[in-house]
Amino acid sequence: MNDWQKKSPLDWETYVNKLVKVVAVEKQEYEGWVLTVDPVSATIVLATFPENEKASISFVMGHAVQEVEILREGDSDMKQRLERILAPEESQAYSPEELEKRKNALKTWLETNHIPVGEQGELGRTLSVAGVLSIDPPYGPEQCSSSNEIILSRVQGLLQRYLDKQ
Repeated sequence: MNDWQKKSPLDWETYVNKLVKVVAVEKQEYEGWVLTVDPVSATIVLATFPENEKASISFVMGHAVQEVEILREGDSDMKQRLERILAPEESQAYSPEELEKRKNALKTWLETNHIPVGEQGELGRTLSVAGVLSIDPPYGPEQCSSSNEIILSRVQGLLQRYLDKQ
């Protein structure tokens, strides 16, 4: 076990959102922004941003890491850029105001069609349909969840048709 693998998750957390140079076995060198470190394998997940391209992700296996050098601290812009890599596409597309508008429009449409709907959660962001199905932001068929597969399938179909008409 190398020194890197012996570190604790709290030690690895200090590398997150920082530009690092990783020296691995056979003097291979990798440079990138640390997204995360796997607590089981000590694998480092690095993000790079080639010009005019989407982010590139690479993994340096924990057992291969020989040295990690911090080159630069990440600012708040870089931190947000890194967070967006892991965020689902749908949640990136909408501002909080747009999400509220989508939620209210869907809730009104469900009520108009005599489908019992309410809001749940701390901020009321999740819609609850008949107490057996929930719809999370951004309020599409993929965000529906229910233990009743028949209700889930039917509401997803209704929701898809509603969105297609929008």
